[in-house]
Amino acid sequence: MTTEDFDNFFRATWPRMFRTAYAVAGDAGAAEDALQAAYARAFARWGHVSSTDHPEAYVRRMVVNEVLGTRRRGWSRRERPHEQPPDHQGPAGAHDGPEPGVVERDAVWAAVLALPPRQRAVVVLRYYEDLSEEQIADVLGCSRGTVKSQASAALTNLRRVADTLEGDL
Repeated sequence: MTTEDFDNFFRATWPRMFRTAYAVAGDAGAAEDALQAAYARAFARWGHVSSTDHPEAYVRRMVVNEVLGTRRRGWSRRERPHEQPPDHQGPAGAHDGPEPGVVERDAVWAAVLALPPRQRAVVVLRYYEDLSEEQIADVLGCSRGTVKSQASAALTNLRRVADTLEGDL
C-alpha cells in the first residue's frame, strides 16, 4: 500500500490498459486522457484499490467508465485531429496498394470504431480482453442481459460490414 506498490502496479498494467482504452475510445489521445484520469483516481484511493481482490479489474472498470463518461460529456462532439484529411486519396499508384487482408482488417477495425461506445466497449472487452459476460457486466456496471443485447447489436452491425466486404472482394 505504498507509493512503490502503486508505481509497480502502474508500470505492469499501463500497456495493457492503454490497448483497452485505445480500442474502446478509438483515439490515442482520448485513451491517454482516460488512463491519466483513472490512474490518478486509483492513486488517490490506492489503499482501497489495492485491497480489492482484483486491483487490475477495478482499474480497468475505472478506465472504461472514464472513456464512456468522457463521450457522454461531449468529447465526441469536439474537433479531433485526424491522421489524414478525409478526402485523401493516397499517393499516385496507391490503387495497387496493400494486400486484401490488410484492407479487410482496416475495414473491420473502422466498423468497430463506428459502433456506439457501449457496443464497442462490449466487443473490445469480450474479443480483445477475453472477458466473460459476467466480467464485462461488472466492468460496465450493467446486467449480463445488457451485455448480451449490446453484443448482439454490435455483431449485427459488424456482420453488415462483413457482408459488404464479401461483395467487394
